[in-house]
Amino acid sequence: MPSAAERTRTLVHSTCSSALLITGLEGARPEQLEPRLRNVGPEGDLFLLFPADSPVVRAATHAQDDELSAVLEITDVAPVSVPHRIRGRAWITGWLTRVPGLAPPGSMTLRLEVDEAYVDDLWGACAVEPEAFAAALPDPLARDETELLQHLHAHHGEQVRSLCGLVDREGHDGNRRMKSVTPLALDRFGLRVRFQDTDGRCFDARFDFPEPVTGLGPLRRAMRRLFEAATG
Repeated sequence: MPSAAERTRTLVHSTCSSALLITGLEGARPEQLEPRLRNVGPEGDLFLLFPADSPVVRAATHAQDDELSAVLEITDVAPVSVPHRIRGRAWITGWLTRVPGLAPPGSMTLRLEVDEAYVDDLWGACAVEPEAFAAALPDPLARDETELLQHLHAHHGEQVRSLCGLVDREGHDGNRRMKSVTPLALDRFGLRVRFQDTDGRCFDARFDFPEPVTGLGPLRRAMRRLFEAATG
């Protein structure tokens, strides 16, 4: 399974929504707090791009040499419609400064020097040390996960539903009448599916690949083997 640091880095590099929370900006509109871009530098610092007239940039400018604490909150919402759609959240706390000269006209780059991080997701809840966050790598499927899950849901529904057979073999009640069988999450280690029965009860099952995949080609082969196992 991915480490807590890897999961946090994956959320940073994903397309999940985020907000930079700063004391005194509680009245700002949500879109004013969301960075246009998020990147992680070689030392583990976060670089966040905002409009130059953003209240976040003004706060960092007014702080000048004082330490301005901030929290980047990332919310991971399943890209397909499922019950209980929020898959997880991460909070990265640190000190915020301006980085002049690293942004296009009309924008400003802010650096968040990471002090601590915490992730609470489908794998569980865990604190993340700054050193571990800096050393971790995002999942190689992170940028494509949304499109891949939506494709599975829209075009391979019967194959995904066939996974009920594997769930039964794992000791879950796979014979329970299912209202929906929806691909919920995908990473290099496997596929997670959310099952909902006709009584509205939900449970998740995870289908691990024989070995971690490194890209889309190995992923296609792993998914083909998984569906063959379900129907064999």
